[in-house]
Amino acid sequence: MNLPATLHYTKDHEWIRVEGDVAYVGITDHAQKELGDIVYVDIDTLDKDVARHDVFGTVEAVKTVSDLFSPITGTVLEVNNKLADSPETVNSDPYGDGWMVKISIANPEELNDLLTAETYGELVGA
Repeated sequence: MNLPATLHYTKDHEWIRVEGDVAYVGITDHAQKELGDIVYVDIDTLDKDVARHDVFGTVEAVKTVSDLFSPITGTVLEVNNKLADSPETVNSDPYGDGWMVKISIANPEELNDLLTAETYGELVGA
């Protein structure tokens, strides 16, 4: 299983990559494998404030729809519009072009509550 050590993770299977005062958020390799083929990504929170653990969108696979939870508090600054035309990118490149939103970091202390790659790997049995 692919778990980049440079990322942070949540128990809800989101990953977060911090770049300055913003963070890129997506779902983990483990999550996309469990969901199966991603057919649709719906994110309607652009320019909206989200609190940690709030739902910021949904991802639809062939068999199910799953909520996407914000790992941090902040404002959704950007949505990855490439996913509207190519939602399967989440399956093929979950940590790269498969990112879902870019969120401002309102409370940097929340980053301390996220999981390391090692801890997340233990959680999912990797």
